Amino acid sequence: MLDQAIFLLTFTGAIGSALVAGIFFAFSTFIMRALGRIPAEQGIAAMQSINITVINPLFMLAFMGTGAVCLVAGAGAVFLWEEDAGKFILAASLIYLIGVIGVTMVFNVPLNNALAPLAPASPEAAELWTRYLRDWTFWNHVRTVAPLVSAVLFVTALLFGG
Repeated sequence: MLDQAIFLLTFTGAIGSALVAGIFFAFSTFIMRALGRIPAEQGIAAMQSINITVINPLFMLAFMGTGAVCLVAGAGAVFLWEEDAGKFILAASLIYLIGVIGVTMVFNVPLNNALAPLAPASPEAAELWTRYLRDWTFWNHVRTVAPLVSAVLFVTALLFGG
């Protein structure tokens, strides 16, 4: 029973991490570039809209649900500590929690919160936009790599019998 639970958590962690990596990959490779190519007022308005619509059940299930899976899987890795799979599961879980949830809360959300109340056509918004594009995208690159690494580590754990 415990083996099945660990397998299911590890498999779910791999799928969730890969899905979240794909979402962030899209933002890092073309969405933010596209928003940076249009007039600041339009880019700001689009990003403000994205930041509202991203708070939806499906995204939150992928993003926070994978975080919850990582919490449980990471704790469960204690039962596999003597096996390589346990170490891979713990590493995958910590990388996701720190590199995705932690980075989002410490860096990306505060940037989103600073952008949210601004009128897109205001000089203040235009000034923030340049910094926002640079900083938000940098931290999003981190958020892209972290769940990708987590997915690889979860798959590696499955290959080692997790």
